[in-house]
Amino acid sequence: MLRAAIDRVLARPLFLCGFRPFFLFGAWFAVLAMGLWLAFLAGALPLPAMPGGPFVWHVHELVFGFALAAVVGFLLTAVPEFTSSTDFEPPLTLALLVAWLAARLAVAASGWIGIVPAAVAQLSLLGILVVRVAPRVWRDPARLHTGFLWALVALWLISAGFYFDTWRGEPAMRWLYAAIGALMALIVLAMSRISMRIVNEGLDALRAAGRDVGDEYRALPPRRNLAVATIALHTLVEWLAPGEAVTGWLALAAAAALLDVLGDWHRGRVLLDRWVAMLYTVYALMALGYATMGMALLFDLGSVSGGRHLLAAGALSLAIYVSMSIAGRVHTGRKLDMRGWLPLGAVCIVAGAFIRAAAALGGPHAQSLLFAAALVWLAGFASWAAHFQRVLAGAREDGRAGCAGLAGEHPTVRP
Repeated sequence: MLRAAIDRVLARPLFLCGFRPFFLFGAWFAVLAMGLWLAFLAGALPLPAMPGGPFVWHVHELVFGFALAAVVGFLLTAVPEFTSSTDFEPPLTLALLVAWLAARLAVAASGWIGIVPAAVAQLSLLGILVVRVAPRVWRDPARLHTGFLWALVALWLISAGFYFDTWRGEPAMRWLYAAIGALMALIVLAMSRISMRIVNEGLDALRAAGRDVGDEYRALPPRRNLAVATIALHTLVEWLAPGEAVTGWLALAAAAALLDVLGDWHRGRVLLDRWVAMLYTVYALMALGYATMGMALLFDLGSVSGGRHLLAAGALSLAIYVSMSIAGRVHTGRKLDMRGWLPLGAVCIVAGAFIRAAAALGGPHAQSLLFAAALVWLAGFASWAAHFQRVLAGAREDGRAGCAGLAGEHPTVRP
């Protein structure tokens, strides 16, 4: 009977590809988590009684709940595509989804049952994913995608450290800051793959219109690797020596490396393309976030918290939003959505990040700014979840199976 019920669940279009349930559940969870945060700020509801307090719950669930769901969905789809291997099987997707949901419930109840059940569920989720991703990226002769594996391993270790310190009753926020750093490095790795297709299709459209835009765009490995290395070094040193001057200098180095990556993007009018502009803004927010953190530590200009929110509420959230918008259409057999709601949602996310950074400066309006930032950010993801509900939970329109992309020999993602 149980087997028959599982088979019926897996037969639904939601489990045609690994990204579908994780993108959809993750987006709605972001709306729920931020809605609870808004209610907490308004004094209407208490947050779940997680060890460490409400701020730890807020960061943990947006990083290890919402953001991790997007990472899992991305890797379940991208790793088979990048390594030219078969799709991950639906039972694996279901098992990972159950672990993710169990972790969310266990975290919500951790004030009563302790942190161990949440740790078991979360570490199982990441551990299973590491075990299943590792052979595929390692068997690839060129081993071009091992960075994804190391990022996953880093997230597992960071998660383990967080739960161990929480279990001991020690402050554990530094682990969540380290997780944000690991996710920044993962964004650089993932965006280099996504951006080449998006930017080059934009350049092709300009060429077709008779404009001289030069050669095709390439995400150069030396610049990308330097950015990843400086982000990783900053993350490690901040964990070891938070607030020290060396951490500020490394934050500025990370900002400079990210701006260097953006140098490859400056190809004229292609930056006005909505998809290119959104991806470009991710890197710009990352650079600004690290620069703000560095300036705050070294010269007492701005706020470290403000810079960190430019990274998390801004760069990370926008990267997830854009990646889900691209993969959520292309791998369900659809062209990109060119309607106005989508860039408006991106504007909401960016605006929310800047408002939150302003709130970190304090002042008489700080509480109002906190509330406004959460509300605007929530609106962006609520709009996304509502528009993609039928896309992700429904059948493919092109009749193809699984995670297959658009049909045709050289399909374009734009209508």
